[in-house]
Amino acid sequence: MRITPFGAAGTVTGSMYLIETDSGKKFIVEAGFFQGHHEKRNYEPLPFDPAEIEHIVVSHVHLDHIGRLPILVKHGFNGQIISTPANRDLASIMLMDAAHVQEEEYQHQLKRGVRRGEMPPEPLYDIEDVILTMAKFNKTVNYEGRYYLYDDVVVTFRDAGHILGSSFLELEVEGKKIVFSGDLGNKGKPIIRDPEYPAITEPDLLMIESTYGNRDHRSVEESVEELKEAIVQTLKRGGNVIIPSFALERAQDILFYLREFKEKGIIPRSTPVFLDSPLAINATKIFLAHTECFDEKTLALLRSGKDPFKFEGLHFTRSANDSKKINNIQGGAIIIAGSGMCNGGRVKHHLKHNLWREESSVIFVGYQAKGTLGRRIVDGEKEVDIYGERIVVRAQIYTINGFSGHAGRSTLIEWANSIKDKKRALVVHGEPDQSAALADALKNIGYSEVQIAEYGVPVEV
Repeated sequence: MRITPFGAAGTVTGSMYLIETDSGKKFIVEAGFFQGHHEKRNYEPLPFDPAEIEHIVVSHVHLDHIGRLPILVKHGFNGQIISTPANRDLASIMLMDAAHVQEEEYQHQLKRGVRRGEMPPEPLYDIEDVILTMAKFNKTVNYEGRYYLYDDVVVTFRDAGHILGSSFLELEVEGKKIVFSGDLGNKGKPIIRDPEYPAITEPDLLMIESTYGNRDHRSVEESVEELKEAIVQTLKRGGNVIIPSFALERAQDILFYLREFKEKGIIPRSTPVFLDSPLAINATKIFLAHTECFDEKTLALLRSGKDPFKFEGLHFTRSANDSKKINNIQGGAIIIAGSGMCNGGRVKHHLKHNLWREESSVIFVGYQAKGTLGRRIVDGEKEVDIYGERIVVRAQIYTINGFSGHAGRSTLIEWANSIKDKKRALVVHGEPDQSAALADALKNIGYSEVQIAEYGVPVEV
């Protein structure tokens, strides 16, 4: 069997792995967008013929894991996409939004390019392509469920605790066993359960992500306290709180904590909170349709008659006109908007109106990939370009990594160490320094052979 990484190798984005069996079968695990510095790779020719692929297995639906699915469909993929039920429902809104954002960014760049005599690349796909892609999501599998791609190839989905519906995969391929971590979750997060441990005790290969391979996060409790203080101090200064947030999971986590802050009187119940993201609004509704993924605390809230995501002063902002009206608010508002890395979406407009104001704050609660606007702000740039304008950075900048949906180093090592008979490991989905650090740790806990994935370099199993 041969596994070839065509993404998430030397970077955290673009997750995609081609698996070719000894008998000639071909299937794919993931098909994600490249982001940040690697975005141009999305426009490169595909490294294989999608028409030869019969199955794509999806661990979860962040765009760096599913964003290239419509590209594969456009180029001939006509097989099945297999995932959990929550993944399927969330994929539809994630990919629709991706198509919309591409078109929006294309129109912005087109206006600028015409003035400069340059033409931007066209969107990678449109809404029609997404509709065709969703028709391929014709098989869902619950947690612990086994699905036979072929008579001698079976996949089991287990709870990865990363986002709603996320899985790590246990693959049995013609007698060989592979555990693929997908993206493992951070322990102690609200709403969803902590990650399970692998049931396979003697895998021939462990493929493990390394997003935070060399460091741990602050505890969730410390991070909640830091979020509380950042919001309270900003409101005292009379500024606005801008929270760039991934629409899936992170936005719901923040709503969960803001509800608690208001119930405890930490912030006034009347404080306006804007969820300015149609995608996040739709995702929140899908959350409530998949309570099978919830932890016991959240289930108890629901049983008591409480909606974990609603509270006084919360406004769901769907239309662009309503979003623009928020810019008239000079202070005292909490604005949660996408995208999480600030490389698209409505948050860029809110940054344009608040980033230069000393009394306002920007609170980053998720990973910022290299090359994104969010990363440039976090790294301390004094001026940034937003829609062709240079904006001075004067707002207070907070980075709270404890809300990360990704497991930290200690959790990754503990999870990998739970496998009794340790053989080979392939480290994926990390920047080079993170992958190298985790690779060393895996050797120290007993893995006999550890490789770091390289783009396009096959691994024989």
